Amino acid sequence: MPGASPVGMAPQPVFVAPVIIPQVGGEAPVQPEAAAAEQGSVVPDRAMLHATELTRTYPCSSCGGQLAFDPVGQDLLCPNCGNRSAITTPQEPVQARELAPAMAALHELQARESGPQVTGEWEVKCQNCGGTTSFTGSLTATKCPYCATPIQRDDVHNAPARLPVDGLLPFQVGEKQAQQLVEKWVSSRWFAPSNFRKYRRVGAFSSLYTAYFSYDADTESWYQGERGDDYQVRTGTDSDGDPIYETRTRWYSVSGQVANDFADLPVLANENLNRKRIRSLEPWPIEQARSYSPEYVAGHLCRTYDNDAEQAFPEAQQRIEQVIESSVRSDIGGDHQRIHELNTSWNWLAYKHLLLPIWLLTVVYMNKPYQVYINGLTGQVSGDRPYSKVKIIAAILAVLTAIIAAVGIYSATRHSTPKHPTQPGHSVVAPVPSGPAHPTTVHH
Repeated sequence: MPGASPVGMAPQPVFVAPVIIPQVGGEAPVQPEAAAAEQGSVVPDRAMLHATELTRTYPCSSCGGQLAFDPVGQDLLCPNCGNRSAITTPQEPVQARELAPAMAALHELQARESGPQVTGEWEVKCQNCGGTTSFTGSLTATKCPYCATPIQRDDVHNAPARLPVDGLLPFQVGEKQAQQLVEKWVSSRWFAPSNFRKYRRVGAFSSLYTAYFSYDADTESWYQGERGDDYQVRTGTDSDGDPIYETRTRWYSVSGQVANDFADLPVLANENLNRKRIRSLEPWPIEQARSYSPEYVAGHLCRTYDNDAEQAFPEAQQRIEQVIESSVRSDIGGDHQRIHELNTSWNWLAYKHLLLPIWLLTVVYMNKPYQVYINGLTGQVSGDRPYSKVKIIAAILAVLTAIIAAVGIYSATRHSTPKHPTQPGHSVVAPVPSGPAHPTTVHH
């Protein structure tokens, strides 16, 4: 199905490899292994790496099973024999790329070179059993449906007409912990139907690396507007003789300049995912991102980007402009602010192409899909759930019953309180303050 998403399907691990964009008019793209050799990096042992022109797998050197990245051990683990293999790729800081030059180079390459197919359906042959494996939409790694071998599609990420993966945040929340987080989240949904508790048992549970662009920016903004300061004016008195005040505002013309720096503002680059729910998984500790290595994706789902860094930027720009406006209002000060003119200069705008880890639970309840997302680093949970009308009505009735009972108790207590009349022949006189009366001035 063209453009379909793995969301809601059975778990299909996916993997991604970096794309190398050569300098415009420069040499051909450097293959990942060659680039690693030039930099003195450790290249994965060929006994552990089974790669073709299009795909990549990680057979276990002990039993021949398929290795997968283990979030708990932060290494490659064979689920069959328990053999572990360390990831020896040197870790280097993830560097941001200036947006305008990078996109200009990409557009020029795209104009003269055709990139790999990243939409629709793409089929490759499994190197383990020979079966045909389908990659749908922007999926870049999946499991063979016949032998469950995790397969990476390398042709996408090594393509010159694609933006390279700059880094990733490896999973740190394992499957067992993710399941516990889901159970805790489901148990806290008071108004969910009781049958929905099966959510955590019948749903499709997947670990997914999603494509993100994180943006850095340095801005200066000039503004003109007005500052409003409130003050009080006494306009009269009420029936009890108390003063009545009216709030009025004095406006002053203002102008000024504010500077803002933004770092690691994340924007999801995949379609067909609940952006609102995934946004609520923030913040992401992007400062912990490490340089990309395909071993971290082994055994997990992964998607390449649907929107490139230029196409994803408007969402980041909107968030940046909201912060700029807030800083302008803070700079103006006062009780109210009016902004008549605001101009922003972008002194620096850069991005990082990252893969961020998400655990995803999808279940169909009453013929409607519901999804729960878990931040694969922090354990933050966000999801959708159905509501039980019976529980909501019962809760409303319980509240109304409690209110009626409280009113009844208060009324009964009030009427049963004995009165104490004054003794015959005695009168009660309120004390009168001595000295002249002074009017009270109320200051606001």
